[in-house]
Amino acid sequence: MRIGATLALPEVLRSLGADPAEVLAEAGVDLALFDEPDNLISFSARSRLISHCVDRTGCRHFGLLLGQRNGLHSLGLLGLLVKYSPDVGTALRSLVRHAHLHVRGATVALAVDGDVAMLTYAIYQPASGAADQVGDGAVASMFNMLRELCGPGWAPVEARFAHRKPEDLAPFRRFFNAPLRFDAEQYELVFSADWLSRPLPGTDAGLSRLLQKQIDAIEARHGDDFPAQVRSVLRTALLTGRAGADYIAALFSMHSRTLNRRLNVFGISFRKLVDEGRFEIARQMLEDSAMDVAAIACSLDYADASAFTRAFRRWSGTTPAQWRAERRAVTPRRP
Repeated sequence: MRIGATLALPEVLRSLGADPAEVLAEAGVDLALFDEPDNLISFSARSRLISHCVDRTGCRHFGLLLGQRNGLHSLGLLGLLVKYSPDVGTALRSLVRHAHLHVRGATVALAVDGDVAMLTYAIYQPASGAADQVGDGAVASMFNMLRELCGPGWAPVEARFAHRKPEDLAPFRRFFNAPLRFDAEQYELVFSADWLSRPLPGTDAGLSRLLQKQIDAIEARHGDDFPAQVRSVLRTALLTGRAGADYIAALFSMHSRTLNRRLNVFGISFRKLVDEGRFEIARQMLEDSAMDVAAIACSLDYADASAFTRAFRRWSGTTPAQWRAERRAVTPRRP
């Protein structure tokens, strides 16, 4: 992923009284990595770095502070394409369509249900770590993007977080100034769908076409990892009960047989990707949220908790309850 979304990390460390060069060196990261927003870092390495910063500073809302400093400017060329779209809905659909060029390991989705819209961030990178910190930062970043697109009058109906309720809610309340929901299935902002039709003042059709052409060229060079593209849509599909091969294949304008053939070229099956996705979501929910096993089983579309437990034992060699207990024994609860 581009370091752009994490570019403010040294600044956040300084604000907390830490020496960025020292903290980064401890994590095996060169401070010079943050000199250029297009420098690259792996999703898992960034997650480990953020986790180290949390431990080093003792700030349990480090990810939130990092996300507060992000916005459309963090997305580089993609941010410009979003900014110069004709309206908010088109802008967000461009963000969803091309987010994989900015970050591999997570996905952005937009859904509309009646009069409300939901902009969602979901991590699909297996065992990436620091999911709560990364998720908090993503929700804050999306908040800034929507505020930049819609203006100061925009406010979410609710901000949702897929982790336990922190003991200190003040940083969240100060920034979002909106209803907060924890132990949610996904990290997302819920807002009035009326905003999607709002025209954007900086619309420039010629510039938009040029930016789209440049984005398409980048996608043509880097869009060959088909399993990663499937993983990027599976997270939301699994949590909405639409993870069947036919549905996923239709998202890529192909038949399910073609989907399976293309995955087979990479030595992986669709069934394996679904199992990977369910296992990753289950682990994140068990580790970060207070949802009980039955609720997690329901979220993942299992008939009951017993069926989910059998699947989880097959994946991990232990039960969900045992896995959660072991994780809590070695990982202190987020204060």
